[in-house]
Amino acid sequence: MLNKNFSFEVISQNKKARVGKINTPRGYIDTPAFMPVGTLGTVKGIYTDDILKTGTQIILGNTYHLLLRPGVKIIEKFSGIHNLMNWQKPILTDSGGFQIMSLAKFNKIDKNIGAIFSSHIDGKKIILSPEKSIQIQKSINSDILMVLDECPVLTSDKKKISKAIDVSTHWAKRCKVEFGNNKKKALFGIIQGGLFKDLRHESLERLLDINFDGYAIGGLAVGETQEQMFKVLENTVHLLPQNKPRYLMGVGTPSDILGAVKNGIDMFDCVLPTRSGRTGLAFTWEGKLNLKNSKFRFDKTPLDKTTKLRSLNLYSKSYLNHLIKTNEILASMIISLHNINFYQQFMYQIRKEIKNGSFNKFYNKYINKF
Repeated sequence: MLNKNFSFEVISQNKKARVGKINTPRGYIDTPAFMPVGTLGTVKGIYTDDILKTGTQIILGNTYHLLLRPGVKIIEKFSGIHNLMNWQKPILTDSGGFQIMSLAKFNKIDKNIGAIFSSHIDGKKIILSPEKSIQIQKSINSDILMVLDECPVLTSDKKKISKAIDVSTHWAKRCKVEFGNNKKKALFGIIQGGLFKDLRHESLERLLDINFDGYAIGGLAVGETQEQMFKVLENTVHLLPQNKPRYLMGVGTPSDILGAVKNGIDMFDCVLPTRSGRTGLAFTWEGKLNLKNSKFRFDKTPLDKTTKLRSLNLYSKSYLNHLIKTNEILASMIISLHNINFYQQFMYQIRKEIKNGSFNKFYNKYINKF
């Protein structure tokens, strides 16, 4: 029976790697979990029914993009994004903080006001304050909400990172007040600090004082090396509360996920499975396959002969190679669905290996495959 309130428990642990369960009124989430990205209320090119069949238990939406299109009024007409997009499982919404970085040329930061954007669509001025971000996420009716933060670009400028932490902490407090006391939903804080160990610790400690339902590590997957990312996790994750979920934002490749799980991370999101699918790149147990490559022209084997999902096992690599070269939409649909399915199989196997106490063996086998 589903818990009516948001909760999290650790079920099994293998050194730092752990298996857990998040409970929400809309369903439970087995962790470590991968969240496909549905920025605009859709995981690109895939029916929600098919996403469900991959074993996906939660997807991610984006506050900034949903504010612009379709807009809050339309979402509220459907009592939230779940009904609009025909997805009744949990949804986590990014606050719009990442767009502060990725759309930097369209915005400016004011600690007191928030992020002031010019819409990348029509140039219209938008003010996204911490309170406004939470209000929009409430209208979206997401199950896990994120605080608005300033995600700085990768830089060695310590003063710039420190300033971003001050802004982000100030906004986090305001988000917590606006969120209020809703035990059915969760609000996660976001740790910043770039590649600086002391700043990561400072950001973490200040967020712990505010007390959130879960904690995300932001400001990674912005151009640093995998080794640098793993070092940040190694220096940071062990300081987080054991009884709350830990989310690494915007990550990543299967090997990134393995290294993060090894350091105790529970949740992941990334556009990679579907973005790669649109460029002809497939993830498999043998590694990455670039299906544009002419070596697949006469290959009669499917990407995954074991799956029966959407009859994916009936499409040969030769056929996919042909579809890609002729710019057929079906290529991106098939490969994107395959990639999401592979990611969920990968997460399932990670959970199984942790429970069996054999995660390190699995890690060593696959860490360099991707």
